[in-house]
Amino acid sequence: MTVPTNPFDSRTILDGIRQWVEIETPTEAPDQINQLVSLVSEGYRGLDAVVERVSGRDGCGDHLIARSGWGQQEPGILILSHLDTVHPIGFLRRLPFSIDGDVAFGPGIYDMKGGAYLAYHAFRHLCLTGKRSPLGITHLFVSDEEIGSPTSRVLIEEEGRKAKYVLVTEPARDGGRIVTGRKGVARFDVTIRGVPAHAGARPQDGRSAIRELANVIHALEALNDLERGITVNVGVVRGGTRPNVIAEEAYAEVDARLPTPADAEEIVPKILGLTSRSEGVSVEVTGGVNRPPYVKGNAGAALFEHARSLAEEIGFELVDTITGGGSDGNFTAPFTATLDGLGVDGKGAHTHYEQMYISSIEPRTRLLHRLYQTLR
Repeated sequence: MTVPTNPFDSRTILDGIRQWVEIETPTEAPDQINQLVSLVSEGYRGLDAVVERVSGRDGCGDHLIARSGWGQQEPGILILSHLDTVHPIGFLRRLPFSIDGDVAFGPGIYDMKGGAYLAYHAFRHLCLTGKRSPLGITHLFVSDEEIGSPTSRVLIEEEGRKAKYVLVTEPARDGGRIVTGRKGVARFDVTIRGVPAHAGARPQDGRSAIRELANVIHALEALNDLERGITVNVGVVRGGTRPNVIAEEAYAEVDARLPTPADAEEIVPKILGLTSRSEGVSVEVTGGVNRPPYVKGNAGAALFEHARSLAEEIGFELVDTITGGGSDGNFTAPFTATLDGLGVDGKGAHTHYEQMYISSIEPRTRLLHRLYQTLR
């Protein structure tokens, strides 16, 4: 293969991103995801890399692992990317790939096909030049991040424990900020069972599950502590059958964001321990932490400082931040130096106006390439 004269040309890279964006890949469409996995896999043909495809299960698509042909005997660099998006099949008609000045639009272009492609492009260029990086590189593409990585978590943690550094290609935050910390994510299902009765003729015989759900919601809302960054949100509620029937059942889905492991140890038992205040009504809560808190430790801080100095050499300022959204970096940060938000800059993740800034392509691809070249 010929090494391009300008390997970081934004328009060339954007053409590749467009190919990925125009294959729609909602998590629940494994055949679509597998089509993109095949395209990504083909891109390593003829390069000094070994590709492993992990068959999907439980309704999810395949995962793909691309390993450099060197440095695999020692801990190296793990790149984490996901190929699934939240946008349903057909959304491309509503939000077709298009360019308006410095902005490129498309479903999943910001979260996170843009960033995944940058890392892929930088890795391929390294292989093309034949200049081996000091550490081996493994790029893991998963198919289920948008639903919590249920079929890839074990794989992510296995690869993360073997690595010295983890680079996550989730999109940059406002102004191109890189991510050095994320809140932990916990999810819960609340099921309440009462006693049905005729709401007009025999209300005294009933025990309303919906009324008890209101008590539960108040208790959950009281756990919010914005000063500490703890948020508890009742996002889904269902209950009852008819307006003239006292509700026998009610249900809620709850999301909690927890900045530190200590916060998780405090809040999770309180949610799981909720009990009924009403005689004859039962409350059952199941769930727990599905992404542990990602706290900026010493190793993560040193990795950020290294990236910041590289960005300065390239010609831009790199600033870090902590965010409430979870990523696969939450799984590796507790035991391996992890740097997140290395993807493209833009806005509108998961929306009808999702977009990336074309001007972010070259500097951020160069940054990833320099990280590959300099991490030891």
